[in-house]
Amino acid sequence: MAMRIVTEPMLAYAEWPTFPKDAVLLNSNENPLGPCSAARAAIAAITPQSGRYLDEHTVELVKTFAQMQDLKPEYVKVFAGSGDPLHFAVMAFSSPAASYVTADPGYEAGMIAAKAYGIRLVKVPLTPTYAHDVKAMLAAAPDAGLFYICNPNNPTGTLTSHSDIEYLADNKPKGSIVLVDEAYIHFCDAPSAIDLVKAGKDVVVLRTFSKVYGMAGLRCGIAIGRPDLVSRLVKIGGGNPMPVTATVAALASLKEPQLVAERKQINTQIREETFQWLDRNGYSYIPSVSNCFMVDTKRPAKETIAAMAQQNVIVGRVWPVMPTYSRITVGTREEMAQFQAAFQKVMKGTVVGWLQPQPELRTRTIDGYVLPS
Repeated sequence: MAMRIVTEPMLAYAEWPTFPKDAVLLNSNENPLGPCSAARAAIAAITPQSGRYLDEHTVELVKTFAQMQDLKPEYVKVFAGSGDPLHFAVMAFSSPAASYVTADPGYEAGMIAAKAYGIRLVKVPLTPTYAHDVKAMLAAAPDAGLFYICNPNNPTGTLTSHSDIEYLADNKPKGSIVLVDEAYIHFCDAPSAIDLVKAGKDVVVLRTFSKVYGMAGLRCGIAIGRPDLVSRLVKIGGGNPMPVTATVAALASLKEPQLVAERKQINTQIREETFQWLDRNGYSYIPSVSNCFMVDTKRPAKETIAAMAQQNVIVGRVWPVMPTYSRITVGTREEMAQFQAAFQKVMKGTVVGWLQPQPELRTRTIDGYVLPS
């Protein structure tokens, strides 16, 4: 079977026609700040040499990250984004006889991969506080091969406690794996699950430079786990040289000691200001600790998405289990002001709309999720 890797931008733009270049993009959880100045300088410096593979930069990135996390280098593998190792993990640890278990709503890429590979998909509702219900996940899949925990969760931006993740790792079926996707961990104060890797548990942690580091288009991610686990990911899809621009930018970003804290503060301030505005105006949303949140449109959310697009504000997609909610990425303060103005008009009925998908984009649907060709 040919491998089909589904990514966040594929999902974010699956139903979209083209839009103006000056559109406010709040639909794919990118960081509007982009790479930091040190990363940009590193990219510029390496560009004349980018006709070479230059694997030594990947080696240095692995060594640096491992040292920062007090890990041995063989516990760390670098990939072109965290989407690749997610798909490789689905293929490596789940099968028609070993279920893929995830939250609902949750990040869809692994779900779609499981469906495509004929793997039993088990979707478990979040708790009333929008955390992963790990006990329900265990009960729903005694045949599990892979438990997927996105923490903070995508799309809700909510946390699952470290103790719950540890409980899952300690009580899962023998031979199964817990995959903890920490793409959004830097936006909050939650502890990482890397300590469970250090403790020798059957846990693999994913990290990406796409979010807080602003490198979504550069593609750089990391899988952290025991060598016997991460080597199985490499066997399926690893081994290709990394883009040299991505590795040097990631390395430069890691070496900026205040970068994460500064960007976390910026995101938190703008997110909380947006929540205060929503509160003042009586709009419902799910409190988030990430760079995205779910807002209740009180109507089919696709209608709201279309009406927002008419005002040049592109907001996120709908999850089938929450048809009146749209995911909103936290943009700049100016972008969120444009979001507020547009959303107010939609909610007051001043602007209405209905999205008419381009036929060529609606070529395939898996479990309710539309994929582009």
